[in-house]
Amino acid sequence: MTLNEFIHQKPYEHISYRIRRHFITTVPAMLLLIILLGIPPLFYWLTTTQFAPNLQLQPPAMLALALAISVYYLSIGIFYFTYFVNYYLDLLVITNDRLLHVDQEGIFARTISEVDLYKIQDITSTVDGFFPSMFNYGNLLIQTAGAVEKFSITNIPRPESLRQKILDLAEEDRKFHSKTGNIMAATS
Repeated sequence: MTLNEFIHQKPYEHISYRIRRHFITTVPAMLLLIILLGIPPLFYWLTTTQFAPNLQLQPPAMLALALAISVYYLSIGIFYFTYFVNYYLDLLVITNDRLLHVDQEGIFARTISEVDLYKIQDITSTVDGFFPSMFNYGNLLIQTAGAVEKFSITNIPRPESLRQKILDLAEEDRKFHSKTGNIMAATS
């Protein structure tokens, strides 16, 4: 499924921005992955060279150990696949007419929230902490006049500039809707 099928664009609508969480937010998970991948080889090295250099495992014990290591690596793979899917499919799409927030919640669940840009009342951007300040990522809180009153988008790159871009697009959309609203009122 492509993004255009996903959001059902209007004829006059075009995508202005596609924003994912900042890549630096994946670093802790990647470091944990490296550590977890290194545990079995480290354990093997310690047992064969340091603690029990003469240890000879029988074939049934070797098969059980191979099975346990396989399950361990498979579990790590599934966990990080889920993490990647969640990172990659969490998406903020901003068009010239509306804002869509796709929140992937695990592999098989997602929530899509949408608001017309002219309904945006206030946007607050926050950059909190040492690493967010160093790498310029933070959060946006968007207050609207729609059914979903608040959108909270976390860990996005350059939140201050994005805030201003969304406000500019919202102002353009308000002008468009007031102009077409006046035309519609005059024709009826």
